[in-house]
Amino acid sequence: MAGYDTSRAAQALRLVGVSKTYGSGENPVRALDGVSVSLAAGTFTAIMGPSGSGKSTLLQCAAGLDQPTEGRVFIDGSELTGGSETALTKFRRQRVGFIFQQFNLLPALTVMQNVALPLRLAGKKVDRKQCRSILEKVGLGDRTNHRPAELSGGQQQRVAIARALVTNPSVIFADEPTGALDTRSARSVLTLLAGAVREFGQTVVMVTHDPVAASYADSVVFLADGQMVGTLAHPTAEAVAERMTHLGDEVSLRRVVGA
Repeated sequence: MAGYDTSRAAQALRLVGVSKTYGSGENPVRALDGVSVSLAAGTFTAIMGPSGSGKSTLLQCAAGLDQPTEGRVFIDGSELTGGSETALTKFRRQRVGFIFQQFNLLPALTVMQNVALPLRLAGKKVDRKQCRSILEKVGLGDRTNHRPAELSGGQQQRVAIARALVTNPSVIFADEPTGALDTRSARSVLTLLAGAVREFGQTVVMVTHDPVAASYADSVVFLADGQMVGTLAHPTAEAVAERMTHLGDEVSLRRVVGA
């Protein structure tokens, strides 16, 4: 695994007044409403909120998978502009890693081939030694020639983590990465993500609904009704759960103050 790139920007991710509206006419849906947040490089941030709060939309806009209706997004100091899809795809392949709930591994490829795929897509030379080193670090050094169907769910997600790490991206976005796993496997995956941050300076942004998962992060950003309604540093599962129960009250208070 490559070490921390000290030439990177101090802020790995910055959103400035980001809004996203779906549809038009009489009933548009405003999924995000003026969200501004800055996340330092080498940090692990959890994004939390009730269903429909805008968590997934925030991740998609921040990662360049969707274009915000308003606002600006910066990754590693470079703005995600409204250029061509080809340019945006190239940017994502160079700067962004993804981990999904359902792993998204290609079943016909071996573990090694799945991990090397981002390098091939980016037109980079595949360093099998580097890929093997990453697989060893996630505990799969003896599974390089296996296919996804021959692995457990937790092992498949560890392959997905290795695949996200292989290009040494500026930011890794994880969308409910433990949602399909049992408790033991989930704990293992979260420990790996936290280790990637602390040992190698990676930056991880994780959407989750689970207070226990959020407790592995350095901080939590809370969303409600498409707005950022608070943060929590050094979270515990208990503190996160308590904060989640009062998000509705915070939204109501903001509306009264803003009225």
